[in-house]
Amino acid sequence: MTARAGTAGQGGIPSDFLGDYARLLTEVSETGRLPRRDELDALRALGERSAASGHGLRELFGLYVRETRRLWGTLPGIARTADAGERARTGDALLAALDAAVSALGDGHERAQRVAMRQEEGERREFIDDLLYGRSDLGRLAERAQRFGLQLADAHAVAVAAGPEKYDDVHPVVGLVQRELLGRFGEVDVLISTKEGRLVCIAASSESRVLEVFASLVERPGPGYPDAERVAVGRAHSGAGGVVRSYDEALGALDLADRLGLEATRLYAAELLVFPVLMRDRAAMADLVRTVLEPLTAARGGAAPLLDTLSECAAAGYVNAEAARRLGVSVRTLSYRLERIRLLTGYDPGDALHRYTLETAAMGARLLGWPASAL
Repeated sequence: MTARAGTAGQGGIPSDFLGDYARLLTEVSETGRLPRRDELDALRALGERSAASGHGLRELFGLYVRETRRLWGTLPGIARTADAGERARTGDALLAALDAAVSALGDGHERAQRVAMRQEEGERREFIDDLLYGRSDLGRLAERAQRFGLQLADAHAVAVAAGPEKYDDVHPVVGLVQRELLGRFGEVDVLISTKEGRLVCIAASSESRVLEVFASLVERPGPGYPDAERVAVGRAHSGAGGVVRSYDEALGALDLADRLGLEATRLYAAELLVFPVLMRDRAAMADLVRTVLEPLTAARGGAAPLLDTLSECAAAGYVNAEAARRLGVSVRTLSYRLERIRLLTGYDPGDALHRYTLETAAMGARLLGWPASAL
């Protein structure tokens, strides 16, 4: 039975997508010619239309192969030729036409897919920007989030990785992380993206294990991949605004780590909450630094070496041998520096209360960029 235009062909794809293919085969069987440019362009358009209608290449190619087989014995060049050699030449021409048709269909289909992917990626990028910057109506944002696999009514946390080179959507580490997370957790409430050269992972608080695996993957992605320099994890918060808040906390943790020279690769915003509290009153912190530490500028070599001494002593738990090792000086030199700090500031590092004041002022100095920058 001849397929009627508009009816579904075998495999579920309508025979409308055949276009003028039957006429093309008829002419090729009579003349042996190849398809013309306008005919190939029409086939490319059919390939694009089939992609837009949701039909795969396998369905489309199957439709054309089946139509070629159905028409084969009725085509003039086949039916009227008794000579075996002539029939073989006609058959070769028909197969060449089928090959050209399939190639043109594939070109059109793939072109439509590329356009759709660019559009999808553009929409995804716009959604990520709106989500992480808190733009757009929250209700509308929640609707769009469902399309990308997020349920914003739940609490979410954000992890941000910074590497030695900028991450973008085609960076090999991005593909590696996406494949690994999908393989381990399947389709969970998680979204991977890049933003301003960093790699971002958004996950529901119920899927906190995802962020731990994400951090482990970017810290040690394997041979041939660059390791992340730092990974910061924000706290979990509810709603679309909660994603923004967690993202800001993760970025703040990265900034604090750089300014304080923290050694840890993985940072948790929950463990760094004291620093935003300290800096909430910037003027008061500047006054503390000025009052406690400014006398150190009178030391030979300036304040910086003595500030480093305070920081390393705190990091070493005030074990002098360890602090000296970290500073690369002798224990005797370390003791001399501690005494200079006591004499210049009036605060004794050996006294618990004085020590706390000195440590707090030293942290404030690093956050404010003093003494390199004026208070």
